[in-house]
Amino acid sequence: MDLSRRKAIAGLSSSAAALTLATGARADFDIKRTLEAGEDFWLATDAYIFGYPLVTMEMTRRVISNVAAPEGSRAPMGQFAKLREYPNASFRDVTAPNADTLYTMSFIDVGEEPWVLGIPDMGDRYYLFPMLNGWTDVFQVPGKRTTGGKAQSYAITGPNWKGTLPTGVKEYKSQTSLVWILGRIYCTGTAADYDAVHKLQDQCTLVPLSSYGKPYTPPAGKVDPAVDMKTAVRAQVNAMDAVGYFTLLAQLMKRNPAYAADAPELAKFAQIGLVAGQDFDASKFDPAFANRVPSVAFDRIMLQFKVGKPVRNENGFMYDSVTGIYGTDYLNRAFITAIGLGANRIQDAVYPTSLKDADGRAYDGSNKYVMHFPKGQLPPVAGFWSLTMYDADYFFVSNPINRYSISARQNLKTNADGSVDLYIQRDSPGADKESNWLPAPAGKFILMLRMYWPNEKAPSIIDGTWKIPPVRKSQA
Repeated sequence: MDLSRRKAIAGLSSSAAALTLATGARADFDIKRTLEAGEDFWLATDAYIFGYPLVTMEMTRRVISNVAAPEGSRAPMGQFAKLREYPNASFRDVTAPNADTLYTMSFIDVGEEPWVLGIPDMGDRYYLFPMLNGWTDVFQVPGKRTTGGKAQSYAITGPNWKGTLPTGVKEYKSQTSLVWILGRIYCTGTAADYDAVHKLQDQCTLVPLSSYGKPYTPPAGKVDPAVDMKTAVRAQVNAMDAVGYFTLLAQLMKRNPAYAADAPELAKFAQIGLVAGQDFDASKFDPAFANRVPSVAFDRIMLQFKVGKPVRNENGFMYDSVTGIYGTDYLNRAFITAIGLGANRIQDAVYPTSLKDADGRAYDGSNKYVMHFPKGQLPPVAGFWSLTMYDADYFFVSNPINRYSISARQNLKTNADGSVDLYIQRDSPGADKESNWLPAPAGKFILMLRMYWPNEKAPSIIDGTWKIPPVRKSQA
């Protein structure tokens, strides 16, 4: 693991001490006992972190596909869920959703046969259809940046598939049987543009290879009443004890193999009963760790905010400079899974996130804030940008004008000197400033700046030649 155990222990010890001082009670785990637990305990936390993306993807699949027919953000396996409008504050399927694009998404299983994706002519409209494997790597991403706007067809094949494809169909091979197609089509949110994007969504096709070029009616989905359709996926994953978690992970790895580069890490996990291709051997796992491993492992994941190597901190905004393709950086992969499942490659999108204002104080809706962009220094992108408001759990905030993000499409009002101010607060800043208002909740909140297709040459956030301006508490 990239985050050393020494740093993890120090971070966890600090967190426990802070919790004890703040509450007057003991932290929910015993640091001394954890330190004395030995190698098996830390191997188990490593294994938990390693498998977090695959387990989360599977739990997400279960929730999203557990319907008989497409409805809203959910659809059976092999069928598109087509969001017809931006998600609202009740959306809980995926953390950190966006309010800039309409999702056209589907989970498919390519373990038995390939599936063929058809994308219509998008013209000049910005879009991308990233394909995530079970480990959350974006293994391909057709879209305006990479493949242009013309109509195109792709066969998504499994790790063991070999065969011949129809003329005009390009192969995209997945490392795993589980694949999530997470298409996004930019939309301004007006009634006319909603209609235009709906027509494009309806022209997207998805069929098994055996039915390609033939009439095809997808079968009805099977609904499992045991699947929890109300609790957020992250909460469901985090609620598992270690034995249940590793049992599921072992089953998933049979059809969703790890990479060759993961072999050294996997070899270590045999000591605690986790072996690729086999059922989890719980007899090798200390049951005393069942609840402590998930707690400590998740704390290690979230410590990436402070000590993660790819994480940059600029004017109160933190962003990960390595997303979409993670290699053997298992902590970073788990971290992105936890705070933004479905994240794109950095060439397609950067997601600077801010938990505190320029003075290092946590955002609170009882205050008013301003984000000031000097003239000509709005986020430099070839696609689009937006600033999104989330509550403390990375979900949208209910507000009277149903505005969850703010961007150039709000026809932002400029100041006399050409600069732009965004007003981040609970109450309206006044009719003359409302176009620049991002509504906040009464309590804690989080900001995320989305930059789709960021400039790769100066000014660019990728190479650091463009800097994110700070968010400051207003004195007004």
